[in-house]
Amino acid sequence: MFITGCGKAEYNTSSEVKNENTLTDICIQACKDALSQGKNLDNGPCLLNPIKDNPKWVCDIAHNPRTSIDNIQENQCSSFREGKVNRFIEVTPDCKSII
Repeated sequence: MFITGCGKAEYNTSSEVKNENTLTDICIQACKDALSQGKNLDNGPCLLNPIKDNPKWVCDIAHNPRTSIDNIQENQCSSFREGKVNRFIEVTPDCKSII
């Protein structure tokens, strides 16, 4: 799969689609866990940096539509920012997938 900017992802195989769906579920669960622990997600923090089950991906909180807070580097996953990973899953502060 290749992601460029905010464009749609291009998949090479159906297993990549299944993998991203699984990682999205993991990211959503991490979000729900953070909320149940009383964490405030309004500033768009990075949740999984990287995602343990697939270290090529990170899980980040963002707003839909995006807000200026989403562009603050401290709120983005450092592994993505530093180029260590190039794939990310984003969910909203209320744990909904952003596609």
